[in-house]
Amino acid sequence: MTKNRTTVIKYTASELFRKKVLVEIDGLDTSRFRNVKFDIATAAGVVGTFDISAKFLGVTMEKVTVVFQDLLQLQYEGVTEMKIFEGRAKINVNSLIFLLNKKFYGK
Repeated sequence: MTKNRTTVIKYTASELFRKKVLVEIDGLDTSRFRNVKFDIATAAGVVGTFDISAKFLGVTMEKVTVVFQDLLQLQYEGVTEMKIFEGRAKINVNSLIFLLNKKFYGK
């Protein structure tokens, strides 16, 4: 019997912006991105599902679940950007797929 393990990677919004994963956060200048932390975690027991949470100055703001297959479908349909956190942040679909592949599947 295998144990469900959750893997978590942590980035600042600045790092995700440099990697071209994060496009923008509504109402927040890029100079303040260092104050926003993102945790991307595998959803326990659900293959291909990731929980993304954001913290601003240490306070948890939002959490969203992203399904890898849905990202691939958006990529297939030619969608380049996707809004998360009730439309307050915009991410690049291709860059997020690349990051998830590299960090979670690339071993």
